[in-house]
Amino acid sequence: MAYDAKTAAHRPVVDLTDRRALERWRPAEPAVVEEARRLKEAALLDFGLTDSVVASWIYAKCHHQIPTTAVATAAVVASGDGTCPLLYNPDFFVRLGLEGVKFVLFHESRHLVHRHLFADPELRDDPVFTLAAEVSINHVALVRLGRKELPLLDGAPTGVDPREVHRDYVADLTDQGLEPLGYDDFVETDMSVFRELKRMKQPPTPPAVCVHLADSAMGSDQETIDEAVSSALLNTLLAARRGHPGAERELLDLMDRTDGTSEHATKMWGRLGAGALRGETARTGKVDWWQRWLVDVLASKLREGERLVYPKKRGALLAALGHDPVLSRRGPEREKVLVIAYDTSGSMPDGVVAWLTRLVGEIDGVTAHWLSFDGVVMPFRPGERVYGGGGTSFQAVADYVEGRTAVDGRLFDEIPDAVVMLTDGYAPAITPAEPDKWIWLITEGGDDWPDHHTPQMACHRVTTGDR
Repeated sequence: MAYDAKTAAHRPVVDLTDRRALERWRPAEPAVVEEARRLKEAALLDFGLTDSVVASWIYAKCHHQIPTTAVATAAVVASGDGTCPLLYNPDFFVRLGLEGVKFVLFHESRHLVHRHLFADPELRDDPVFTLAAEVSINHVALVRLGRKELPLLDGAPTGVDPREVHRDYVADLTDQGLEPLGYDDFVETDMSVFRELKRMKQPPTPPAVCVHLADSAMGSDQETIDEAVSSALLNTLLAARRGHPGAERELLDLMDRTDGTSEHATKMWGRLGAGALRGETARTGKVDWWQRWLVDVLASKLREGERLVYPKKRGALLAALGHDPVLSRRGPEREKVLVIAYDTSGSMPDGVVAWLTRLVGEIDGVTAHWLSFDGVVMPFRPGERVYGGGGTSFQAVADYVEGRTAVDGRLFDEIPDAVVMLTDGYAPAITPAEPDKWIWLITEGGDDWPDHHTPQMACHRVTTGDR
């Protein structure tokens, strides 16, 4: 985001991917940090409730949210270690106030979405496209947040004002004897802004006054951005499909602004299968939403911890620049333990167990334990035939994985990080010792009681015709 001269960005004084250095760099006063954190949390709460489901999910992926004076304003950086920390200057947030903080956080989250959908290097290197992105993002922020003007900092508006840019555009084209578009048509899509600015004889360029404008290569690992944004869009899409009106409106607006504007953006939306919101069928075939949902939920529950590794790409760059090599913190602290329990009394769509077997096999650092159950628990290996008996007991699974009962004389001596239950849901409800670790996949026609249980547990229907 661009700000006025008083907050002009400087080249970061520390490595923006070094969390410990960021926290240590000239820390702000504790009271200021606490107030800035309160404003940030209040803004993110409003995103989740009303303002922006997409932004809410993006910041849910930013597991490290660091107050630091090493940046002048705020930024989400994506480095090659797979993390997306949010950095924010406490003094800056306190001076902005809540509404200003919401605007800045929305702006930064939208930049990640923009970078995900418009990844063409030629576009990214074009200063006119950079300006077009600022105009589009701030226009959407004003609309979504119900604002009529940019937030003020010390009495002056901050950022690139889309209406001011439009006025300059109109004056430029009029001087050339060309017909300019009205404001609504000018900002209709992200690429319409770019296309129209290209018609100007002297298109303005935004001042390089924030991290993503001052150094576009800094903290912008494309793979990390794609992973975080695609996950956020998927969760927003699932919320829309479950009836969240705000999620559906926001996604449809985002699609209308970007789908079809570039080959890459169209492929991204097609891969996500978001055309279902418009009543479209993806040309690539059926999309199994429960599979996409499960992948994302498992990713959150089997999240990597920290260990020291040598980042090859970044290390090579540092060596070329004459700097000493450094270690990054990444990777699992230990093997993650996953339990998959298959209800043999229910009817499971063909291929579910086979798909889960492939999925688990593709997750690094995971030890999987497979159980079949009806009234009792029976461990098995994928590929082995499982047999069902009478009755169904979820409590039998809980008692086994929580170490209270033995099977074949052996107790389960692991601590599971996630428990996936494949079932029709028809058995007495239970409350596991750690319900946040349990994931329920309910077959068609089954009882999805975990979705409205207290406490609520992750739950999704396994369907064969879901699009």
